[in-house]
Amino acid sequence: MNWSTMHPDRAASVLCLASLFLLNGCMTTRVEESKSAATGISADESIVIIESSYHAGNETEDGFVDCVTKAVQKGKASINVYPDEAFVDDLFPWFEPRFMPQGPNALPDLMARPGVAEKIRASGVRYIVWLNGDTERTAGGGSLSCAVGPGGGGCFGLAWWENDSSYEAAIWDIEDGKSAGAVSAAVRGTSMIPAVVVPVPLIARTQAAACKGLARELQAFIVNEGPS
Repeated sequence: MNWSTMHPDRAASVLCLASLFLLNGCMTTRVEESKSAATGISADESIVIIESSYHAGNETEDGFVDCVTKAVQKGKASINVYPDEAFVDDLFPWFEPRFMPQGPNALPDLMARPGVAEKIRASGVRYIVWLNGDTERTAGGGSLSCAVGPGGGGCFGLAWWENDSSYEAAIWDIEDGKSAGAVSAAVRGTSMIPAVVVPVPLIARTQAAACKGLARELQAFIVNEGPS
């Protein structure tokens, strides 16, 4: 398709259709949970959210961890969150990168070390939430062409890309000494920049959507006592 020679009325129609497509179908979200034990939390208890270790080859983005941390502290089902940096300092050196457990399955060995369980209980932390995942660009295409002439300038074309945001939170119950299950959120979105003289960015914010979905599911998972 040659955007530089397209009739303005036809180009405007393409822009309109592209905008409608993005508004109505730019993102698909899947939120799931797998619960293996009863949960529940009291007002004087908290959770701590730990990002996956870089040793696993897939370090979770700090920004996403911060987003989930803030989101689970809001709303009617708000949960207290113990600062992760303070938790790491309290448990020094066991959550430093060199010694950090590679996932919740390694926590029983850590909890068996002298003083570890006592320090965690003294902090008021009831659940350790192990957060893992990332956002990746999976596809893209199209092109934009911009030019400036004696009569002015403008851009024509259409560029698009797809992002996949996939995250999982594994929940470990300190009191019972076992895994309570996991929740996950996966969001796929298509962003585009159509341009008929002026570029109009239409962005699918998949990571933000995954954060909100995961935080809501995590709240429900912990606050609702029975397995779902």
